[in-house]
Amino acid sequence: MILRPDFIDTQELIDDAARLFELTRFLANETELALDLEMDSLHHYREKICLIQIASRAGSWLIDPLALKDLSAFTELLGKSDILIVMHGADYDIRSLRRDFGIEITNLFDTMIAARFLGAAEFGLAPLLKIQFGVELDKKYQKADWSKRPLSSEMLAYATADVAYLLGLYDQLRENLVSQGRLGWLEEECALVCATRLVEKEGPLFLSCKGAGKLDGRSLAILEELLQLRDFWANKLDRPLFKVFSVETLTEIAEKKPENYDELSAIKGLSPAQMKRHGDRILSLVTSCLKLPEAKRPSYPRNVRAEPCEKTKKRLKDLKSWRKEKSVSLALDLGVIAPNWLLERIAAVGPVAFEDLNNIMGMRDWQKRAYGEEILAAMKQED
Repeated sequence: MILRPDFIDTQELIDDAARLFELTRFLANETELALDLEMDSLHHYREKICLIQIASRAGSWLIDPLALKDLSAFTELLGKSDILIVMHGADYDIRSLRRDFGIEITNLFDTMIAARFLGAAEFGLAPLLKIQFGVELDKKYQKADWSKRPLSSEMLAYATADVAYLLGLYDQLRENLVSQGRLGWLEEECALVCATRLVEKEGPLFLSCKGAGKLDGRSLAILEELLQLRDFWANKLDRPLFKVFSVETLTEIAEKKPENYDELSAIKGLSPAQMKRHGDRILSLVTSCLKLPEAKRPSYPRNVRAEPCEKTKKRLKDLKSWRKEKSVSLALDLGVIAPNWLLERIAAVGPVAFEDLNNIMGMRDWQKRAYGEEILAAMKQED
């Protein structure tokens, strides 16, 4: 792919339905399109897609979903099975497209997955473009509030750069995957990415809080109330959760259980403004939670795993030895060959025939084809 200077220097922001329709018709006959998104999760309570960047071999365009009420034609375009959508680190973006606009991408090439399957030590977009094209991406606006309008020309240039080189990167990565017989690996992984869904978290908020598993019942009760308080104010103020209170601050309150303003003011990360707005409420909920009878105190759920038998341990050891050798021979990261959870499942099942590998939940077909027989051989036990 040859990049013209105007590929990045000219950025058209489409915020008109008629122009979006024209663009959709123009792109309908393309076989590959590059796609990227900008969101506002660092600035608002409910994240949303604020900008859609798309590029063909002929040019690049920016679509403003905040100004357009109807994206149905564009939705249909991205869902066409005969158009390959090239993205980098597509997992969360694909879930967000489905969440915000009902867009279902079915034909994906993820350049980050491709780079990992080719043994890239660094597989972020910036290092890949620097290696392949000598291009250095300016990440100045990575944390910008993309929901604000108007967008500056510098922000538009930044957004365009993220897709301008993707098709060229795709060409190189695909060629290398084909030459190494790994294109099928990529296609299977991308099909699984397309099938993912955003799942609403259920249960107490502390289940998503790092370190909560170490707290006792009283502390967990306090932490849950604090997290609920944070969620309420984040929603009310339309701010991301971390801009109301940090998890570290709330966890420290739950652990130290302050009973007065002097003790509360000693909590790290609690500002005078937060003290003024929330101090009384925090002290009140701490006092209330301390009075909870034991039967009403929450507990952190524990998944007690049975200790594997000696035979399973031996299989796992043998599998890890095999994986280490395979990683060196293929020049691939251990986790790309097979993550630990997969080796543990294989060892627990103890397959003896190739068809037994079909009973291993989460094992990819490409893994079975590429080295299924080697895995079986690595686990053979002497009678």
